[in-house]
Amino acid sequence: MKVLRDIWLIFQRNILLMWRSPLWVVLGVSQPVVYLLLFAPLLKPALAPMGAHSQADAYRIYVPGMLVALALAGGLYVGFDLLRDLAAGIVERARVTPVSRVALLLGRSLRDVVVLVIQAVIIVVLSLIFGLTVAIPNLLIGYGILALISLTSSSFSYGVALKIKNPAVMGQLINNIAQPLMLLSGTLLPIALAPLWLRDAANGNPFNWAVTGMRSLFTGHPDDSSVWKAAVMLAGLALVTIAWSGRKFARSVR
Repeated sequence: MKVLRDIWLIFQRNILLMWRSPLWVVLGVSQPVVYLLLFAPLLKPALAPMGAHSQADAYRIYVPGMLVALALAGGLYVGFDLLRDLAAGIVERARVTPVSRVALLLGRSLRDVVVLVIQAVIIVVLSLIFGLTVAIPNLLIGYGILALISLTSSSFSYGVALKIKNPAVMGQLINNIAQPLMLLSGTLLPIALAPLWLRDAANGNPFNWAVTGMRSLFTGHPDDSSVWKAAVMLAGLALVTIAWSGRKFARSVR
């Protein structure tokens, strides 16, 4: 019970800080909105080989991938916020408190999940204007998958921040990790359009399964195997990254 209470306290503190600076949410969603506006005229002809016979079909393919890209990239870059707290001595002051070290990680990561869900809701609502239609139950399952991605990527980013503690080096490392992950997950365009060797490489990327599962949900196929495969793989990956990053927090602040 103490761990849960500590997680809630850290989560509450970070949510209050976010509430005082809501620009975080706006900036995070601005780029996907630009993609929606600029790519809208191109979606139907570009995705016609994937069965996009209408603008709504095109958005059912495009929007899920964009949401996964937002969850993945947004989570990977939150470590820079932790670097600022390290520089300000906030994490060091945690040494003199009895708060759980795991709570220091999960409280932050759950804040990042909330931010991601808010951004995803905004994007989906805007996409409805362009013709997107999706069943509410399928959408809620999709939000669950996005939450797992955000939890995984943010936990990893915090662990990297504690390990490296150098913003310049961390920025280069995160870029080198994020770009191939997103390219091999088909976030902007389906990986099915890629050559065979690239599709084979993408099969080993759990985020590719997440994109496939999300597209199945948005096209009305929640019973597709890609949905539960994505959920299982992402849940396992989240546990691994939380355990690894939690150890980094424990070693850093004790």
